Formats: sequence, C-alpha cells, structure tokens
Amino acid sequence: MLGVHRRKASQGYMAMARRKEALPYIQPLTRFGLKVMSIGLLVGEDEVIDPARSPDAVGQLVVQTLKDVVWGELDYLFIDLPPSAGQPQASLVEHVPIDGVVIVTTPQDLSLLDAGRSLRLFQQGSIPILGIVENMSYFVCPDCGQRHEIFQRSDKWRPPNLEETPILGRIPLTPVISKGINKADPLMHDQPDDPVAAAFWEVTAVIQDLLKRD
Repeated sequence: MLGVHRRKASQGYMAMARRKEALPYIQPLTRFGLKVMSIGLLVGEDEVIDPARSPDAVGQLVVQTLKDVVWGELDYLFIDLPPSAGQPQASLVEHVPIDGVVIVTTPQDLSLLDAGRSLRLFQQGSIPILGIVENMSYFVCPDCGQRHEIFQRSDKWRPPNLEETPILGRIPLTPVISKGINKADPLMHDQPDDPVAAAFWEVTAVIQDLLKRD
C-alpha cells in the first residue's frame, strides 16, 4: 500500500535470540512521514516463514523485530495484525505493553467471528478494547448519491462481549481508496481533503482522544 518492497531476503535480520541488553539495529523505512517495518520486508516476497517448525516462532519473531527496530521518537506505534487467537498475538500480550486494541471488521457475522478470536485473547490479558472500525461499511452510489449497505447487518453481528464497545468510525467502500492503494499513494496523503478522507480523520480523532484519557 505504501509502495515499499523487498525482492530478496535481508541477510542478518532474522536472528531469533539476542542479548536482552542488545541495542536496536534495524532501520525502518520512511514513507509519507511514517516509519514502517514489516516481516515482509525482512524476507523476500517469494519466501515464507514456516510456523510449523516451532509453534511460537512467529510470535517470537514479531516481538524480537519490534524490539530490534530503531524507532526513534514516535507519536504512536501501531501493530497491524491478522485476526487470530494464536501467534503473534499471544506473544505480544505477554511481552509488549499495549495501550489499546482497535477491532477492524466488516459489519457481518463471519468477519467479526474471526476478529473475536483475537479479541478474547486481548480481553483475557486485560488490554483495553478501544472500539470497532467498520471497514467497507457502506457504498455511496456515484450516480444517484444514495447510500447502500453492502454487508447486511444481522441482529447478532456484535457478540455480547462487544455490545457496549463503541463504533469509532465507518469507512466507506469506494474506488478512491482502492485506487490510492493500487498506485501506492494512499488517499490520506494524495487527497487528504477528499470527502471520503473525513471518515479516516474521524477515526483518528476518536482514537487520539481515547488514548489521551488513559
């Protein structure tokens, strides 16, 4: 999405065990004012990490990489995770102080079912759940201007443990977002004043406010 790639594995960056006092040494990439690091930048694009060799390998790798990156001064550090109740979530809960969790999901039962697996893990670790972001929440017809909900919400799409969790914002399903991703120039950088960008500004403001309260 940011237009950064690694075609070959980066030699020397995949050590799983280092001394506790070892200093960070991996320089993050900077793009659009963001410092970025990904496991996908430490291995080649045609390579995979096989978690079957060690059940905890993925979690250890994510935590170690997080500690080994020379982040410098940051406003916020976001960790983007797939929905799961296994690794690396379990290792992050155990080894990394986390201020809060944001659940990103489409408004349908199946999507939240997947997200709920990791949600329960974070709740068991007493980590605050800041709220839900509805992705692809609705579609506005470019011809008639009418708003349509592509994913039909059912009465039970929010499980009991999320009934009181606030909706932080709703991101529309729109070509302008996908076009920005395809050309590696995200909407918030390329067209920050676009009406669709307002949905992202809304989510940002709410999360900032929640973290300041804590």
